[in-house]
Amino acid sequence: MAETTVTKKRFSLRRFFEEQDRKFDLWSRKKAWRRKFYLNKSLYLMMLPYILLFITFTVVPVVMSFLLGFTYFNMLEAPSWVGWQNYLDLFLNDPIFITAVKNTLIIAVITGPLGYIIAFVFAWLINELPQKLRSIITLVFYAPSLVGGAVTIWALIFASDYYGFANAYLIRWGLINEPITWLQDANYILPIVIVVQLWMSLGVNFLSLIAGLKGIDKSQYEAAAVDGIRNRWQELWYITLPNMKNILVFAAVIQISGALGVGAVTTALAGFPSVQYAGHTIVNHLQDYGSIRYEMGYASAIATILFVSGILLKNVINKVIRKVGS
Repeated sequence: MAETTVTKKRFSLRRFFEEQDRKFDLWSRKKAWRRKFYLNKSLYLMMLPYILLFITFTVVPVVMSFLLGFTYFNMLEAPSWVGWQNYLDLFLNDPIFITAVKNTLIIAVITGPLGYIIAFVFAWLINELPQKLRSIITLVFYAPSLVGGAVTIWALIFASDYYGFANAYLIRWGLINEPITWLQDANYILPIVIVVQLWMSLGVNFLSLIAGLKGIDKSQYEAAAVDGIRNRWQELWYITLPNMKNILVFAAVIQISGALGVGAVTTALAGFPSVQYAGHTIVNHLQDYGSIRYEMGYASAIATILFVSGILLKNVINKVIRKVGS
């Protein structure tokens, strides 16, 4: 009995001291954080406007969109709660949305990885050129991103009359006898959108990858040669890519956002809506319900699905890129 009492007292004392240690540790962390905040208060004050703008124009709209996705809201009446009905209607009763998802996935699967690889390969090759030539080629790649109406060039190329560049050359070469209605034919719309989106997505990624390549210390390549790295492929895998992981993640996020956010390109080329919804994407569907029909609850559900899809894809690609060079 006495031994049991002593054991309980020891256990109580141990718990008491552990609790005191936790309180002291928490107090120490709070004190350290207050000291750090006091020493860097000028920096935090400089960040305050950005934080307020970010919360106002990014966090709040995302949260509101998520909540409105569970309501029926036509902007004339107060939102009414409908639960998961909007999401059920999207996947079970909205065949156009399913078509939009299919088109978006096709565009993303092709233009995402392919655009990413093309941008990196060209950046890697051009990085070895002289400064003046490299600057000229960089400008050429980035030009489509600078010109807002660059997509209209492709509308001229694929114009449906004899004056469209594609039709004119195909007729001249004897491949066709009559002009092809490229952007009014459901069989051609999606392939043309993919080509144009791939062309327009190269600029920003190419520029960021060039910057990442220029930031690698050249002495690492010299040290690697001493350690047994003998060819460019080994340099790429063990030196270039590991040193560019953050840039690679950034470029991947930009590429994912661009691939999932295709909408303006299809509207500029094939109109809205496109023939047989052949170029209809999730963004087009979102614009339809949000900007034309003003069914904001339904549109918010579409926006939430698009947002969550982008986050999931970003996390998957981030994990893949982190394994590079391992």
